[in-house]
Amino acid sequence: MTATVLAATLLLAQTFADVTKPAGLASYTHHNAAYGAKFLPETMGPGCAFLDYDNDGWLDILLLDGQPWPTKPAASNHSSIRLYRNTGKGGFIETTKAAGLDTKFYAMGVATADYDNDGFTDLYITAVGQNRLYRNTGQGTFADVTQKAAIDKREAFSTSALWFDFDRDGHLDLYVANYVRWSAKNDVYCSLDGKTKSYCTPEAYRGSTSWLFRNRGNGTFEDVTGKSGLFDTSSKSLGVAMLDFDNDGWPDLFVANDTQPNKLYRNNRDGTFRETAVSMGVAFSEDGRARAGMGVDAGDFLNNGKPGIAVTNFDNEKLGLYQLGTTFTDVAMPSGIGVATRSTLGFACFFADFDNDGWLDLLAVNGHIDDSVRNLGKGVQYAQPTQLFRNLTNGKFRDVATAPLSSPKIGRGAAYGDFDNDGDLDLLITTNGGPAYLYRNDAPKQNGSIRLQLEGRVTGKSNRDAIGARVRLADTGQTQMVKSGSSYLSASEKALTFGLGTKTQASRIIVQWPSGATQEFSNLAAGRTYRLTEGEALPKSSPR
Repeated sequence: MTATVLAATLLLAQTFADVTKPAGLASYTHHNAAYGAKFLPETMGPGCAFLDYDNDGWLDILLLDGQPWPTKPAASNHSSIRLYRNTGKGGFIETTKAAGLDTKFYAMGVATADYDNDGFTDLYITAVGQNRLYRNTGQGTFADVTQKAAIDKREAFSTSALWFDFDRDGHLDLYVANYVRWSAKNDVYCSLDGKTKSYCTPEAYRGSTSWLFRNRGNGTFEDVTGKSGLFDTSSKSLGVAMLDFDNDGWPDLFVANDTQPNKLYRNNRDGTFRETAVSMGVAFSEDGRARAGMGVDAGDFLNNGKPGIAVTNFDNEKLGLYQLGTTFTDVAMPSGIGVATRSTLGFACFFADFDNDGWLDLLAVNGHIDDSVRNLGKGVQYAQPTQLFRNLTNGKFRDVATAPLSSPKIGRGAAYGDFDNDGDLDLLITTNGGPAYLYRNDAPKQNGSIRLQLEGRVTGKSNRDAIGARVRLADTGQTQMVKSGSSYLSASEKALTFGLGTKTQASRIIVQWPSGATQEFSNLAAGRTYRLTEGEALPKSSPR
């Protein structure tokens, strides 16, 4: 490692400040409902989201929570959804009740998007039981439209979800990952020591097919899981990411499965998908084993225009880092990530440029599933450090996380977003049965950035969120996609942040819209946020 790279690495190491308490989030604690029965969902933790639900230009925060099990009824005074409005002054005010989200169910994950193209962000909440769809009314409130949207009367152990326009008709469709066929009534007895009950691994339960709902464009959805080719009861899905790995302009899906082969669904462009994970090299580990796929993301971490894939796994399995050539190759070991993640159990992960140097870094949030693991004498701990792998630009990564970010926690969900509008990405992390953490990125500002908010406008072809749009900076080679999903149970902001290093502007930006149209923008100055609207030549901008 050169002295310059080492200096930059050490500089990044001290950049995150824990602002959970001053921001007003310290009152939140996750309830996993554990009471000794060792029910499987208790190990999984909650998701979280950054979103701007009131369109005031400041990212708000959403956190999720569990509820007591029917087998152990207890009074509950907490909502399963917790919404916090950004005051624009570094703090948040809880608005759960005022927003109409004070409700009780065993919530798991969240996916955010403007599914009805009205300009306001809506919510899909996954659960153990019945998932919920909340439409943003545009008046600061949400309405439960699960039944009206025709996606009710479906109970499952649902995990991550994402919005994407798989048929490119301008209306966002919904993919919902389901885990296993578990309920309190069919709970299986498992034991590590043969004496006391422990949490079962997913092998104890049958898998459950995930769902694909096609948006009809009239407020309702059609279940097209079977006809699309996605029906699969062998998978045990925890994470899902969208990508376009064959570069044809149609969104594909990568699904991370726990103890089952991962799946890579190629979009056939006719309403169906073809599963290609084995032939593309992402179904198994290098030694041919199905790993405990949990969190996932796709991103161009080599700046070569091709998406790579990161997948978190169990301890002793290493994080999977796949580089795309003709097929995918797991480069976790040569990149330095493999050795660093051998003893961790990962959940959320995602690519993001945290130091604005123009190269995507990788965050991995870790934590074990059972507090009894510390008694097994293998050196594996229940609470584990979060890892932040800085991209060294040569295919190598280095963990630069230090306290407070690296402080051990029972990490689960995570999202990124620029909540203080200063041009760099901040972090939101949840834990199982514990607090959430808000980390403000205090990186030195020697590296600049531009932030892009895209809006699709071609009726019948582009969704308003522009999910699926691909943006390339011609002078640096960086490529990012506007997307939903990724991480684990969580939703990050949809605005794109491009680090420019010491450059003062991005001279040429090429946008490929979901409609298929291509548009170019020139000489966008660093230090500003731009709104790029499909078909409009001049972007609207605002300083930070």
